[in-house]
Amino acid sequence: MPKTYTVRVHNLIVYGYHGVLPEEKRLGQRFEVDLEYTLAQPPQPWVDDLKATVSYVDLHELAEQLVGQEAFDLIETLADRLVEAIRQRALVRAVRVRVRKPSVPIPGVLDYVEAEVAWEASDAEDS
Repeated sequence: MPKTYTVRVHNLIVYGYHGVLPEEKRLGQRFEVDLEYTLAQPPQPWVDDLKATVSYVDLHELAEQLVGQEAFDLIETLADRLVEAIRQRALVRAVRVRVRKPSVPIPGVLDYVEAEVAWEASDAEDS
């Protein structure tokens, strides 16, 4: 069985303007993002070279840009856009993104609302 290489960036905090309510779009709020990606056909054995992977620094910058500069009504849309941007990287076989909204404008006590979107390449996409 071949090795798999998965990289996770946990709890990236970014300020953004996502939500349905006008106040959310005007005032903005904190969003928490988890990025997880698995590499397609990593070198065996592993090569200690940045060209052999997808830079988590680059993906951190991508997430900060998308969350901070775009505005969506739904965190599901935001999570989907992040997945679509990450999956375009040639070395990525699978992506999972979680977007959390800690300050939810609903009556009730909760930690956060979270949307998760995942994508995995099919065997046809790998060939």
